[in-house]
Amino acid sequence: MLLAFSVFLLSCNTPSKIGYVDMDKVLKEYDAYKKAEEQMKTRSSKLTADFQNANMQFQQKVRDYQKKRSKMSAKDAADLEQKLMQEQQMIQQQQQMIQQQFQQEGSQLIEKINEEIKTFIDDYAKKNSYDFILGTTSQARSVLYGREKLNLTQQLIDGLNKESAEDTDKKPETSKDTIAK
Repeated sequence: MLLAFSVFLLSCNTPSKIGYVDMDKVLKEYDAYKKAEEQMKTRSSKLTADFQNANMQFQQKVRDYQKKRSKMSAKDAADLEQKLMQEQQMIQQQQQMIQQQFQQEGSQLIEKINEEIKTFIDDYAKKNSYDFILGTTSQARSVLYGREKLNLTQQLIDGLNKESAEDTDKKPETSKDTIAK
């Protein structure tokens, strides 16, 4: 009993192994995040171009209507105006739906990357006997000071990028893996 109590006291005096990570820097330098960000920018540019094209086509229809309106009967003009308003509403609804889908895909992609990072940090902590790894960001400064030797940011970035490169080498990219369509 005394021996067990002594072991307990000794274990309480053992310092915890702690490290910290700048999560802003991890995201900024993690290759998978940069790739996902680029894919989302490309997709956003394509969607913007598609929206602009649809709007230009609609505006051309409105201009054509305005040119022909004086030669149309009141009923025909009213019917065409109604069709144009319905088409405009449909275009706006489609754009909203596509934007929501785009935002949802982006959120899912970021969530997946955050889970990859968390899993990597968990594994890193276990392999290197860390009791705690703290994260800090520019938004939430949970580590106000830390010795540089406790800063694990670069080791984690290097490990994440190495693991990501190995995964990319093992698995060819499929259409499901890419957001840019």
